[in-house]
Amino acid sequence: MREKFAIFRSGVDMKICHYNHNQAGVVVDDKVINFGDALIKAGLARQGYTMLEIIDALANNPAAMQIARDAANGSGGVALSSVKLLAPIQNPGTLWAAAANYGAHRAEMVDRMGSANKQVVNKDDLMAEFFIKTSSSIIGPGDTIILPKISKLVDFECELCAVIGKKARKVTEAQALEHVFGYTICWDISQRDPWGKGMHNTRNIRKGFDTFTALGPWIVTRDEIEEPQNLSITVLQNGTEAMIAHTSDMICGLREHIRFLSNCLTLRTGDLITTGTPAGVSQLRDGDRLYGTIEKIGSMELFVKDEK
Repeated sequence: MREKFAIFRSGVDMKICHYNHNQAGVVVDDKVINFGDALIKAGLARQGYTMLEIIDALANNPAAMQIARDAANGSGGVALSSVKLLAPIQNPGTLWAAAANYGAHRAEMVDRMGSANKQVVNKDDLMAEFFIKTSSSIIGPGDTIILPKISKLVDFECELCAVIGKKARKVTEAQALEHVFGYTICWDISQRDPWGKGMHNTRNIRKGFDTFTALGPWIVTRDEIEEPQNLSITVLQNGTEAMIAHTSDMICGLREHIRFLSNCLTLRTGDLITTGTPAGVSQLRDGDRLYGTIEKIGSMELFVKDEK
């Protein structure tokens, strides 16, 4: 698989970020180096570009990736602590979210939602429960989750999320990762009550409120993560461990997700696939602070406030 990653190799970790006034940069150590301006100058991006357009250029035009590599290997930049990181993509074509993809999470939802912990006999049947999250719900690192007045119970979920780089249609599991641009963290904030217990087909609403999808802190290009099924996930809630998990515990892995989805529909550049939450989800309350880390990607913090 290594030869498939050739266009990404840069000598340094490639962390593509979105910051300040919709600028594209690369994070190197404690610095952010802008490369969006260089893409504009080279005619590879337009003034007022979106991160979807930047991802498309980087994933599908070697000249654009070379500019990002040169920036990462160059000098200059500004302190990471001085910039406002934004969601690394705010306008994905589709954000596909896997449902109930960890056995331990399925078990904890028996009590939490009154759902039956049915045995997964056919993985495709489970993957047919993919749902879509709204792009209007997206926030970024350091932002605030707003708990709606109607909500009686809202949980956090913290998940590995893949960013599609190359269009995928009817690909095999062996080919799947060739279509991934990179990885980020997705927080799938989820209202359980009302509209949860005893109801069906409510996920899009319960998980689609404004601020209910947090992405960040950046996108790590796929060459930096040799195996997406070998990553640890940890979440601190108000400084206390709430979730300790590992992506190897997924029922359906990312390769299976891409195979299944691409055999049903076309996955496009900038589409997101978030792979489901492990066990350890916990209720959010006004004043909470969340700090989540996925190995080899990074960490991000979120705040929680009641709707006024």
